Amino acid sequence: MKSDEVEIHARDRVTHGDYIASVDGSEGAGKLSWTQRGDARDAEHTHVASDMRGRGIAAKLVEALISDAKQQGFKIIPTCSYVERQFDRHPEWADLRA
Repeated sequence: MKSDEVEIHARDRVTHGDYIASVDGSEGAGKLSWTQRGDARDAEHTHVASDMRGRGIAAKLVEALISDAKQQGFKIIPTCSYVERQFDRHPEWADLRA
């Protein structure tokens, strides 16, 4: 039986970083990678392992990025097409878009 418990861990390496999703303690279920560009984080790529798709993992990765942007005060460049679609679906995030 698969658990729907998804944990997100942020890795910040100053100039770049990522958000890693793990399910049931196995890291690598999904990842959102970003690069620092001035005062903004460029969300360049989101990937979810094929056996983990359809569980909302990519959305949780974006939500973690949005939460950090609100708390830390940076803007987001949605280069990744998935992140861009999420911005389009959430007009309340417009002030976070670079």
